[in-house]
Amino acid sequence: MITWSNLDTLPSYKKMLSLKGQVKLAEVLGNADAAKRVASYSVPMAAGLKYNYAAKQVNEQILGVLADLAKEAQLTEKYEALYNGEIINTGEKRMVLHQLTRGQLGKDVTADGKNKRDFYVEQQKKIADFANDVHSGKLVNEKGEKYTTVCQIGIGGSDLGPRAMYLALENWAKANNTFKMEAHFISNVDPDDAAAVVASIDLSKTIFILVSKSGTTLETLTNESFVKDFLNKAGLSASKHMIAVTSETSPLANNPDYMAAFYMDDYIGGRYSSTSAVGGAILSLAFGPQVFADFLDGAGEADATAKNPDLLKNPAMLDALIGIYERNAQEYPSTAILPYSQGLSRFPAHLQQLDMESNGKSVNRDGAPVSYVTGPVIFGEPGTNGQHSFYQLLHQGTNIIPLQFIAFNSNQTGKDVVIENSTSQKKLCANVVAQIIAFACGKKDENPNKSFAGERPSSLIYGESLNPKTLGALLAHYENKVMFQGFVWNVNSFDQEGVQLGKKLAKAVLSGNTDGALKTFAGFFGL
Repeated sequence: MITWSNLDTLPSYKKMLSLKGQVKLAEVLGNADAAKRVASYSVPMAAGLKYNYAAKQVNEQILGVLADLAKEAQLTEKYEALYNGEIINTGEKRMVLHQLTRGQLGKDVTADGKNKRDFYVEQQKKIADFANDVHSGKLVNEKGEKYTTVCQIGIGGSDLGPRAMYLALENWAKANNTFKMEAHFISNVDPDDAAAVVASIDLSKTIFILVSKSGTTLETLTNESFVKDFLNKAGLSASKHMIAVTSETSPLANNPDYMAAFYMDDYIGGRYSSTSAVGGAILSLAFGPQVFADFLDGAGEADATAKNPDLLKNPAMLDALIGIYERNAQEYPSTAILPYSQGLSRFPAHLQQLDMESNGKSVNRDGAPVSYVTGPVIFGEPGTNGQHSFYQLLHQGTNIIPLQFIAFNSNQTGKDVVIENSTSQKKLCANVVAQIIAFACGKKDENPNKSFAGERPSSLIYGESLNPKTLGALLAHYENKVMFQGFVWNVNSFDQEGVQLGKKLAKAVLSGNTDGALKTFAGFFGL
């Protein structure tokens, strides 16, 4: 039987706290056994990736306590309950089914009178058929011309994830002859965002994807109206240039204003929707349906590895539990995501939403306050750019911030040059290795300004190359990591009430229904 208990009620919690500061990285990575540690503190991931945690402040004793904590928190059982369709999202009393978009891990799940796996596969096939018709020229614009561009209109999870995935595969697709259509994104309600995108594309050859589950999202509908105005002024019909990704009950479904509609449901949150129609439509149009299918295969493979009850063979669970140790025992407030791949330039922004919107909670699943810290602040940028900006604080600042490096042996385009006896890719990988050791071991110097304390823990996810399958595996790894951490903290990782208050107040301001400080601030803008 599954029990949902706060972290501080579990026996291993106090044991974990007692092990604070036990491991000194300069010692374990600076002795004769360092190479053995680096080799052994490594776990295979899906799609040929590996998770290495040799530069984390853990040892066999700490890992043993974390394994006990995983069992006491019933992480395997709770994951099984989730993918078998139990009500996990307690705030909204919903199932959580994003794993079903990329495979079936357990029992059939039925809701709304439908087998949900069949429903997601059906939507994927509909999107594939539509994309193939666009690419072949079966579907054309008013003048009989092929569409060359696709533009997604959405916000939050309808933008951050799909945008990050598109950018991650753009160079790969061009190098592998699967690049079909250029993609753009409009998300910000600031009209400058939409105006800049519209000015940069040929409207007559563009398909706009309007993404809104409810069909009522203010920012998205505002941007839709903005684009429709430009289409009308250009003498173009929205019905020839717009498709919708929405729920079957929204006003966007079966609407003559759209060429087609593809469906999602309430069981997949926005930040978990990249493997649903939300990401499927734009990735299939941009790169072809097979690329999206391979992306799903990588994610499904990662989901399967997350079922393993052995902590040391379950990379997502291990990453999650080490994160719990860092947040609750070591008391580190933040985590930096540092991808040494230009393709992953927007991946940290997506993970920021995924993690902070999921586990930025101060009450448990039943609404009672928790007495321990939960989700960390997530931020990051690609290396080596970050080395020349915020790494200063990471190396010598007063806060210790755990780091997660992501790197690949090969670049996506296959293009490189030898400069000073090494390629650019070799230099990139050398920087990863150097930073891991510099953060962990530091450097003593008589000049305090040149002294580095070290003891900055990091992990490394690495593989041969960034491609559709490894990207899917990487995405699912982080989704499952966040899920496991939410289970341990006993919070609901699948609602986002913190997003709603500002929206409601913005509507009040626009309607003039304000008083007090709200009215005063509104006056600054003449509202």
